[in-house]
Amino acid sequence: MSLVLDPTAQDLLFREARTANAFTDEPVSEEQVQAIYDLVKFGPTAFNQSPLRITLVRSAEARERLVQHMSEGNQPKTATAPLVAILSADNEFHEELPHLFPHFPQAKDVFFAERPARESAATVNAALQAAYFIIGVRAAGLAAGPMTGFDFAGVQKEFLDDDHTPLMVVNIGRPGENAWHPRSPRLEADQVITTV
Repeated sequence: MSLVLDPTAQDLLFREARTANAFTDEPVSEEQVQAIYDLVKFGPTAFNQSPLRITLVRSAEARERLVQHMSEGNQPKTATAPLVAILSADNEFHEELPHLFPHFPQAKDVFFAERPARESAATVNAALQAAYFIIGVRAAGLAAGPMTGFDFAGVQKEFLDDDHTPLMVVNIGRPGENAWHPRSPRLEADQVITTV
């Protein structure tokens, strides 16, 4: 059985898409970011909780502060990418549930009154949304360089607050010269899929 999605789109989103390590200096516009979000916001999350929060690092001063918290190997990439996004999980997402989950507004208090339950749910569902975000960047014809090599506590203190947990930093832009490492192997279906 073949996929319904056009093969060109399959290549753009998956087969030819790569994690970029170098970018051109072409800027990423607010309109591009808005278009990415307007697409990926429809990806599902439990209770439609939508806990992902995106902090765009655009100013030179903010970029310098962020680079200090990146691991050594990630510093040059983050310093030169046209746009950098800090993706975080909002642990107070439940405050939006009466609006986002209107057919059961009491879910806010029934399931998420306790902070540990919110933190667990926010981490899983924001990570899911982060994956959608990366696909959205690719759908915009851009490349993403997601990274978890950074000082999480430092980034949280510098850019977020106690209610937001950083998940990853994503460099965004058009791929530059020597942007790609050789593609690593992938597992085959029979190594991953089990039928019971």
